[in-house]
Amino acid sequence: MHPEPVRITVYHARQCDPKKCTTLKLKRHQFVWVVHQVKRLPGGSVILNPFSDRAFSPADRERLERRCLAAVDCSWMHADEVFELSMRGVSRCLPYLIAANPVNYGVPTKLSTVEALAAALYIVGFGGEAERLLSIFKWGLHFITLNKDLLDAYAGAKDSGEVVELQKAFMRDRLRETVKSQVGNKRGREELNAY
Repeated sequence: MHPEPVRITVYHARQCDPKKCTTLKLKRHQFVWVVHQVKRLPGGSVILNPFSDRAFSPADRERLERRCLAAVDCSWMHADEVFELSMRGVSRCLPYLIAANPVNYGVPTKLSTVEALAAALYIVGFGGEAERLLSIFKWGLHFITLNKDLLDAYAGAKDSGEVVELQKAFMRDRLRETVKSQVGNKRGREELNAY
């Protein structure tokens, strides 16, 4: 295993295609420890959980350095069942980010395990480590390019509350852009129909 500023452990639920599984590729490159029982996740670790009430933030860095960053690799179809299992640690939800993986490209919040781990590392100031994990995938570094402004903003936040406020502001801006685009398209169609 390579020396890491943060120990990374992934619970692998064995629900995915092994050929497409980002966790198994990370394991082959010795970037993560993989466990097949939830109880084997290190106690006190920060567990990336899309159903958590608390947002992941730079304030989680100290715990990551002392304990562990943990992720759960399961099918999105079974995620709600898997995350109901009792896990030892503190759950954190990543803020709004857009997937760059080939399965869910462009889908907000539907990240692969490597994207989730890289996002967490980037937000707490380990951008180089995030890039190292992503670099073993053809599409990997595009995740950072696609989400650069968001990741930088989240990394500059003080705590979970600030991350949530940044996310809300981004969502408001995105909604305004969508509405403007739809209004513009409607006017364009009306002008076209007038001819």
